[in-house]
Amino acid sequence: MQPNPYEIFRTWLGQAQSTPAIAEPTAMTLATATPEGIPSARIVLLKAYDERGFVFYTNTQSRKGRELDANPHAALVFYWMPLDKQVRIEGSISRVSDVEADAYFASRERLKQAGAWASLQSQPLDARGTLEQRTTAIEAQYAGRDIPRPPHWTGYRLTPQSLEFWHQRDGRLHEREIYTRTGGSWAHTLLYP
Repeated sequence: MQPNPYEIFRTWLGQAQSTPAIAEPTAMTLATATPEGIPSARIVLLKAYDERGFVFYTNTQSRKGRELDANPHAALVFYWMPLDKQVRIEGSISRVSDVEADAYFASRERLKQAGAWASLQSQPLDARGTLEQRTTAIEAQYAGRDIPRPPHWTGYRLTPQSLEFWHQRDGRLHEREIYTRTGGSWAHTLLYP
């Protein structure tokens, strides 16, 4: 048993990153809900993690952004099929600092930066050409200059309350371990499959 679930996560993510059959090891399902409890899930990419939590970026005016701001609780799921491993993470959500968001945005390729301005994420789109035109216009607007981070685009950090590690075993006798935050430490429990 590892006393720190982040060490287990780091090991498992490293295994996923070194497995050629896993095209995008940082892909994770993000589940959110409205204040009324209506759930929604989609795949996003993990961009950073440390003892403070797990970070991803999005348009705050998107469905997920609105849900995260209205109900700051979420769940993440990583599933690495070739490794027969899954990690489930549940916790509270907060926005990253402007400094963190600016630094990450500046590291993105230019087309992705322009797309962050051009996309009215989650809103109806009349035709693909409209998005392409909007993107071209943003690139022209900032020709020869850095594209700044849009005010409606930032990162969110999920601070875990629990991390569950699932490892597939024969006969559906899977291994499940859950770490639950208790004050400043982690409580460890085995779960039946």
